[in-house]
Amino acid sequence: MARMTAARAAVEILGREGVTDVFGVPGAAINPFYAALRASGGITHTLARHVEGASHMAEGYTRARPGNIGVCVGTSGPAGTDMITGLYSATGDSVPILCVTGQAPTAVLHKEDFQAVDIAAVAGPVTKMAVTVLEAAQVPGVFQQAFHLMRSGRPGPVLIDLPVDVQLTEIEFDPATYAPLPVYKPAASRAQIEKAVAMLNAAARPLIVAGGGVINADASELLVRFAELTGTPVVPTLMGWGVVPDDHELNAGMVGLQTSHRYGNATFLESDFVLGIGNRWANRHTGRLDVYTAGRTFVHVDVEPTQIGRIFAPDYGIASDARAALELFVEVAAELKAGGRLPDRSAWAAAAQERRATLQRRTHFDDVPIKPQRVYEEMNKVFGPETRYVSAIGLSQIAGAQLLHVYRPRHWINCGQAGPLGWTVPAALGVARADPEAQVVALSGDYDFQFMIEELAVGAQHRIPYIHVLVNNAYLGLIRQAQRAFDIDFQVRLEFENVNSPELGVYGVDHVKVAEGLGCKAIRVTEPGDLGAALERAGKLAAEFRVPVVVEVILERVTDIAMSVTNDIGDVVEFGELATEPGHAPTSIRTLKT
Repeated sequence: MARMTAARAAVEILGREGVTDVFGVPGAAINPFYAALRASGGITHTLARHVEGASHMAEGYTRARPGNIGVCVGTSGPAGTDMITGLYSATGDSVPILCVTGQAPTAVLHKEDFQAVDIAAVAGPVTKMAVTVLEAAQVPGVFQQAFHLMRSGRPGPVLIDLPVDVQLTEIEFDPATYAPLPVYKPAASRAQIEKAVAMLNAAARPLIVAGGGVINADASELLVRFAELTGTPVVPTLMGWGVVPDDHELNAGMVGLQTSHRYGNATFLESDFVLGIGNRWANRHTGRLDVYTAGRTFVHVDVEPTQIGRIFAPDYGIASDARAALELFVEVAAELKAGGRLPDRSAWAAAAQERRATLQRRTHFDDVPIKPQRVYEEMNKVFGPETRYVSAIGLSQIAGAQLLHVYRPRHWINCGQAGPLGWTVPAALGVARADPEAQVVALSGDYDFQFMIEELAVGAQHRIPYIHVLVNNAYLGLIRQAQRAFDIDFQVRLEFENVNSPELGVYGVDHVKVAEGLGCKAIRVTEPGDLGAALERAGKLAAEFRVPVVVEVILERVTDIAMSVTNDIGDVVEFGELATEPGHAPTSIRTLKT
């Protein structure tokens, strides 16, 4: 046994649980932990500019590589409350991150001491566990339990709050004999899978809906194999995008009210059976449940038993980790195929691909100011299949999901449930830190970009290169479009005449100057013909200077992106296909209910 501070024991456990990177901001109440971190020498620390930024960096880091758990660290009081948004984002998307906070001494926790807040109570609703450790001897067990919880069942975040006196107290701890607790994940039985496959085989037009749980379980290859064995088209959710390559013959496209494809919605409305794996039937995916469920049989497989029936009652539910279930799905399907007992789905799969070929959205526009659709067309040309995209929320994310192409799991990294503005910059830094050799491309509107723009300096200081495509229309574009239902355009304009950059006109903020002032490189594009060259140049600048590179694209002020206004996936308003003269409102057409 060895005698060490509880803070040092915590750091030793991080290393033995596989942690190599942490993101944070030091402070008085967490300095003993930082002293132990420095003494250990085995963990790299990235200094954030904002503690919320550190939490989003940890989340991006976890999402980028299987087995990773990102760690964010802050001091007492506002540091913990600043990280609540990151914890909420992580819990909403089933992402394990560990948040470690400092705390006032135990003797004064009830005396409203400086920066003393009951952060465990605040964080409880958005974590799998939130605890203030009052006894130093409990620190090793609490950290061990934290990693067990984060990895077991439905993954999610944990917060551990350490009073400064607890951190400094010496305890007996033997790091050499420490071992992580076994991870618990429910597993489907053979009988359950056989029943689900029998239900699929009885259908004429089946689909697989693949969610983020498939990616979390590192089961994408198994899912593709099962789809190929059975000939069943696959609908990836927004969180599952990349589970099947966009160019795969069984990729049926995404379904939903906003981040969807025309052909995806059309094919779904033709289906009669849906097997959902690792998904949670999010409302932006389903829309009106009466439309979504009508005439269809549903089987739902999810790692969290309480998710089964939470949104609507499936015809059959299986509580199982996606990998455990898919191993059996592949086994059963392979046996049936070998015996010639699987139906021929080729006509159904071909019909889905025919819709894909005919229900595309227009992307090529030569208008000035630039139409956003052209930006994604050029991104598809320049950035290859290994690109890791990072995006948060807004019209830029919705259009990106409709028009970009993703070919690998963990190559579309998006905060799907919480959608906090400002997430993109720090999350992209976390992704780039997790995979330093990858080409990381972030996508933001101007308002999202401005929320945590200071985190660009983190990339400059720590030499973390990535490309940030910033589409700037000086508008809160998604909110403006939503306000159409109220016949208003109110408090959503960001326009002003910048006295220091008159060439920008009403576009106001000079993002190029700000990015350069934060130590990064930046390019502004105003002509559509210059987009491709600018994106290519950004890649070269990122490689040469090892800093973030911002490509600001000046967009037309108003563009409506395809989405449903009636909460019906069969009633999506399409914009752009019939648009003609610049300056005129685009003509809208509606997708046909099939």
